[in-house]
Amino acid sequence: MIIVVVTQLKSTTAVEASVSVDRCRAGLDELWARCAPAFRRIETRRNAKRLALAMMAHLERRNCWTLAEQAGETGPWRFQHLLSRAAWDDAQVRSEIRAFASERLDTGGLRVLAVDETGDVKKGAETVGVQRQYSGTAGRIENCQIAVYLALATTAGHAAVDARLYLPRVWADDPDRRSAARVPDEVRFATKPELAADMIDAALDDGVRADFATGDEAYGINPGLRHRLRARGLAYALAVAYTTPVLLGSGKATAEEALKAAGEAAWQTRSARVGAKGHRRYDWAWIDLETEHAGHKGLLARRNRSTGELAYYLTWTPESVPLQTLVTVAGMRWRIEETFQGAKELAALDEHQVRTWTSWHRWVTLAMLAYAFLAATRARETDRADPDMIPLTCNEIRHLLVSAITHELGWEHRTRWSAWRRRHQATAKRLHYQRQHALAA
Repeated sequence: MIIVVVTQLKSTTAVEASVSVDRCRAGLDELWARCAPAFRRIETRRNAKRLALAMMAHLERRNCWTLAEQAGETGPWRFQHLLSRAAWDDAQVRSEIRAFASERLDTGGLRVLAVDETGDVKKGAETVGVQRQYSGTAGRIENCQIAVYLALATTAGHAAVDARLYLPRVWADDPDRRSAARVPDEVRFATKPELAADMIDAALDDGVRADFATGDEAYGINPGLRHRLRARGLAYALAVAYTTPVLLGSGKATAEEALKAAGEAAWQTRSARVGAKGHRRYDWAWIDLETEHAGHKGLLARRNRSTGELAYYLTWTPESVPLQTLVTVAGMRWRIEETFQGAKELAALDEHQVRTWTSWHRWVTLAMLAYAFLAATRARETDRADPDMIPLTCNEIRHLLVSAITHELGWEHRTRWSAWRRRHQATAKRLHYQRQHALAA
């Protein structure tokens, strides 16, 4: 508990900051209490909480070594054991993250489930799921892991609520690689849109209320995903390519041809959302499409008012909705990109240095938990903001909380870790040379 002596500080701002930190700590304790059933031992849960807190620390690099030093450990073994061998259910923790984010980010407005993927560049070929494949994060073909994420976005905030590691077919069909990376027997090859649909089903089965689903072209052009969303009665606004076939009253056409046929009269200027520099206004057009399914299907188009660049979306809703609703949902697709950026910067989402299936999912789950807590706390603290200051941001909450809970690490602790690192690296170097000599012989 942080004790603030008002007579020494004599600062209303400092007192308010202390109260905010106390509320943050109480909210974090509540979240971990909800996750308690996923852990067989209380020591395991405490280590998971300490690792998640350390992942939010201001460190140049965040891995088990640096995080253990930050947490005051004498070595990385507890955190390594937590990620690889300890008995706890990371899938159950993700279920609690979904429920927590669903409750804390609910403002009564639109609730959108956004799907997207992100890639982490890796070296070698032994890390689970790694192969040369296209990474949108890198913008080219790289040796990398690809993971599909599901984010919940509302007007109050956004957070990742589920993740699935994409296992390429060459991995899924190779028993030796599966065994080395400890991939569970029940895991089979699945496309990225299938992984996205599985996560949406899991969220809806868990009771997460959603009004729309959205995603980029890789997901929008997949008819299987669109079919599964309609089967769940979940409306969608999914980005598609200009060549995507659509059905008009006059017959088949591409999205580009359908838009040209609609003419200039179809365009309206609308704001997709409010950004840091004010309203983001584009020209929008919606074209009613023929469909053999129940509900309302349409083609939504966006035109940049400066460059004329076009983007296309296929939409489906069980009931008719205003154009502004579809425009807002299309604008909320970018929330998952902001989620990636925030979770990587503030919670080390992409800094995992692990090779196995279980370790990857556990690291990512703890990073998601940390960022969901930050997003939920920001949403709650916004209503308490001083009119002379902007509301607390996720970064500021992280800064206050980490500063409050980090204990002083003395010079002796730092030098002991320096010696441990250099001794461990010397051993690794010696063993590497021995292995090279053995292979050469």
